[in-house]
Order: sequence, then C-alpha cells, then structure tokens
Amino acid sequence: MMQRLLTSAALLLTLSLPTAAHAWTAFGHRLVALLAYDQLSPAAKAQVDELLALEPGADIGTIAPWADEVRRTPGYEDTGPLHYVNFPYRSCSYAPARDCAGGACVIGALERYSAALADRAQPREKRLEALKFTVHFAGDIHQPMHAGNRDDRGGNGFQVNVKGKGSNLHAVWDHDLLRSAGLSLAAYRARLAPQVATADVEPMDFTAWALESCRLLDDEGVYPKRPGTLPKAYLDAHRPLAEARVVLAAARLAALLESRLGAVAN
Repeated sequence: MMQRLLTSAALLLTLSLPTAAHAWTAFGHRLVALLAYDQLSPAAKAQVDELLALEPGADIGTIAPWADEVRRTPGYEDTGPLHYVNFPYRSCSYAPARDCAGGACVIGALERYSAALADRAQPREKRLEALKFTVHFAGDIHQPMHAGNRDDRGGNGFQVNVKGKGSNLHAVWDHDLLRSAGLSLAAYRARLAPQVATADVEPMDFTAWALESCRLLDDEGVYPKRPGTLPKAYLDAHRPLAEARVVLAAARLAALLESRLGAVAN
C-alpha cells in the first residue's frame, strides 16, 4: 500500500514539473511574427496573405504558435526535435552529423521549410504549412535555450523557482522574461517595432543564428550560479536580452520571407 502511495506521489510530482518548453510561448511567437510582418514589402505581404487566406480568419500572428500546437498530433510527432539544436557543454560548434542527424534540428528545419515556401511547384496548402513552420522556427532559433547545452536539454534540466512556483531555466526564457514586462502584445509590438526596422540582419545564415544564440549562454551570464530561487533581479537584468533576440528574430524573419517569396515572384 505504501509503495503504491509513493509511486502515485512521484507520478503527480513528475506531471507537475514543466515539460520541454516551447520557445517564447504563443505570446513571444506572435510578437516575432507580427513585428516581421510589419517590415514586409507590399508584394511580400500580399503573398503571405494569399497563403493565409486558405484558413479564413488566420493572420501571421495566429499561425505563429501552430508548430507547438501540433507537435504531439498524428502526423507531426516527429517534429519535436525540429524546434531546437543542442550542443556539447560550452562548445558552440556545429557538426551536422552529431547535432542535426538527418536534418532533424531547427537549422535543418529552416532550410527545408523556407525552401518549400519558395517552391511555386508545391501545392498552396504545402506552402502554407511551410510558412507556419518557417515563422515559428525563426523565433525558436533566436531563443538561446533552443541552441543550448545537450547535458541539461537546453535548460530544461536546470530547475529554478519563480514567484514560488517550480520551473526551469528554459521555461523562464520561453515565458517569464517577456511577460514580466507587464505589456500587452500590442504595446510590445509598438515598443519594439522601431528597433526591428533598424536592426542589422546579417548574417543571413541559419547555422550562424544558432551559434550566435549558443554563445549568449556564456557571454551574457544566462545561467545562474546554481539552481534554486530565481530573484526578480534576474528577470529585470535579462529581459533586455530576450527583447533583443525577439527584435533580431523578427528582422531576420522579415528578410527571410522577402527572400523566399521574392523567389516565388520571379
């Protein structure tokens, strides 16, 4: 009897812990997508809107979290690894055979889906799906924990406590940093839009984007000295970096969509 009670308690504890997180959560992904859309040329916007019209009522913000929503549904179960690329501890170096076997990482996913988006021979439904994945993964690759340490699964294994609740460092970067600003989606969009408009998008290279995110883990002191309670000071200190990553993700996504949709128009 006691063994059954202990087993049940352990199961409940496991279920209560955060699972593998989704970069930026829906709020952050929508923010990246809307900021990128604001920078598109009229021609590129028209092509995006033409694909979105296949789903009445959809806009680029509503489709941005889609890749997270479907990752456990039939037909998409194998897309989980496409949201990230993990590197050996403190080794921001990319070896495709080691880090992205079969193209199953966020770098390979962006290569494939952005190419499919540009392929006029693809059915429009397939190109819409490619748009959804491209928009989402461009956000993922700029979240430092999605190019993180393999040893702790990109911060998922680094346990912290935020405002009295158990969490992990990955979830903090997905959710808590941006939401701790207390801004609505519209307010954040207005605040960051001028920065997106002037951002330097170079290099336009997916591998470089991932390695850039990885290096931030040490360069910016993203990891606290030890697991445990995460003070408000941590959120305040690192929120500007999270915002800067959103800005760069949006600017690069806009440039990527211009490039791929421009190829379709030619």
